[in-house]
Amino acid sequence: MQNFSIYPQEMLTSFWRNRSLINALIKRDILGRYRGSLMGIMWSFLNPLLMLAVYTFVFSVVFKARWGTGNGSRAEFALVLFAGLIVFNLFSECIVRAPSLIVSNTNYVKKVVFPIEILPWVSMGSAMFHSSVSLAIWLLVYVGIFGIPQLTALFLPLIFLPLVFFIMGLSWALASLGVYLRDASQFVGILTTIMMFLSPIFFPATALPEEYRNLLFLNPLTPAIEQTRNALYWGEAPNITMLSTYLIASMLIAWVGFAWFQKTRKGFADVL
Repeated sequence: MQNFSIYPQEMLTSFWRNRSLINALIKRDILGRYRGSLMGIMWSFLNPLLMLAVYTFVFSVVFKARWGTGNGSRAEFALVLFAGLIVFNLFSECIVRAPSLIVSNTNYVKKVVFPIEILPWVSMGSAMFHSSVSLAIWLLVYVGIFGIPQLTALFLPLIFLPLVFFIMGLSWALASLGVYLRDASQFVGILTTIMMFLSPIFFPATALPEEYRNLLFLNPLTPAIEQTRNALYWGEAPNITMLSTYLIASMLIAWVGFAWFQKTRKGFADVL
């Protein structure tokens, strides 16, 4: 039986070795999602705009929600809210798909030469495309209202790097778990909804009392959401100490998830 490497460097070497295949699968995944629809890929622009409009109306008009700092306008609320949603939607899209990645691609499992460990990378690439579209919309709206974007937006790749490793670790673990436990998809759907409301998307972290604020930062999405919002809207550079700690922890999670996937993939063909 073939042995699969669980060493940390294999996570990245596998990605680099199969980069052309990953790129082709990402394109197919994005185009396949909208194939047959009347508006096609334009839905990737309309979906975030429609959700932003709904969330802004419900929270800023119905519930009269405002951010603790700033001018309190609906435009500000919409942009700050949307910045948090960009982070959460990247997480949600990958994690919700993860348990079914292997189950829905059984033909790849049967092919010994196909590197199935790249499937979470494909999911990540597709989600990053949609996040990039949402970010472009955010920047266009900001330019239309306030003018030139904050230069601190250039820090976004550094802010997203730990998030990508964290998501990849969970994706590898859930992709494997989904093969052996079909209830994983149902559980993950509930978990992502819980994570959305326990993350500082619809409220600033400072809205919580001091004694509960530290608990909020135990949520792995909180640093990414807060620092993305600070960089995009408030013009604040990321906290290097927090970012470094988050990166180290995320890389560890990524390796554990990858190692688990590599250890358990031998039984995929038998279960499927």
